[in-house]
Amino acid sequence: MSSENSIKQRALGAIVTNALLRWESLVTIALTAILFLFVKDPFPWWQDWFWLVGGAIAEAALVISALTDPQAATQAVAREFEAKFDLGEVKSSVSRERLQKAMEYRRNMLKLTERHQGAMRSSLSQTVADINDWIQHMYDLALHIDAFDKNELVERDRRAVPGQIDKVRTRLNLEKDATVRRDLENQLRQLEQQQENLEATVNSVKRAEIQLDSTLSSLGTIYAQMSLLGTKEVDSARAQRLRLEIQDEVSSLQDTIAAMDEVQSQRLSLR
Repeated sequence: MSSENSIKQRALGAIVTNALLRWESLVTIALTAILFLFVKDPFPWWQDWFWLVGGAIAEAALVISALTDPQAATQAVAREFEAKFDLGEVKSSVSRERLQKAMEYRRNMLKLTERHQGAMRSSLSQTVADINDWIQHMYDLALHIDAFDKNELVERDRRAVPGQIDKVRTRLNLEKDATVRRDLENQLRQLEQQQENLEATVNSVKRAEIQLDSTLSSLGTIYAQMSLLGTKEVDSARAQRLRLEIQDEVSSLQDTIAAMDEVQSQRLSLR
């Protein structure tokens, strides 16, 4: 919740800044300055500082209109949230595209939320907050996939280890000395364990890629369900199931990331 509040505060600041930098705002400031400097006493009772007050009122009206614009607020919140994630750090174009689509779903969910008021708006806002965790884990998973994809040692070992296993087995079949055979058997077990871990590494990446696809599809389903929720369904079983589906998906993403970390730690331990 503190992260969500921080995002909203930064979004509020961004809205105010954008309002102050709009062309209407710049024109208002310039016109106020011109009137203050060059238009003196248009009426007998007029004071120069009236121009400044009028300009300040006009500028305040522009800022208030920006703050009360639901679309501007939605866009600002979306930009601030997405600024947390540097998609340039995601090297896989496929993973990056999935994250971009996930962000698009979230932006549309925010638009759905802004259309409602009261309890329905509060419920949908909480759903979007849950989606934030969802996207955070998608981003973490994408970085994990990158870490495995760019590991050239894994591919090199995958090609080399099977040949090493064959050579050790051949030597083992020919070797007569008991001590040497014992050393060869230990080496064979280590190589076979290494091969298993390498295959587990590759399979974990495949599962992670499938998980990203599945998560994106689930996100689309959640968006469709959100768009169908009516104001009378805020506390219904349907809305509750929606929240549970999101929590289950987040847990699944966490499990996938944990599994990849475990495979990586086992491989490093063996090395």
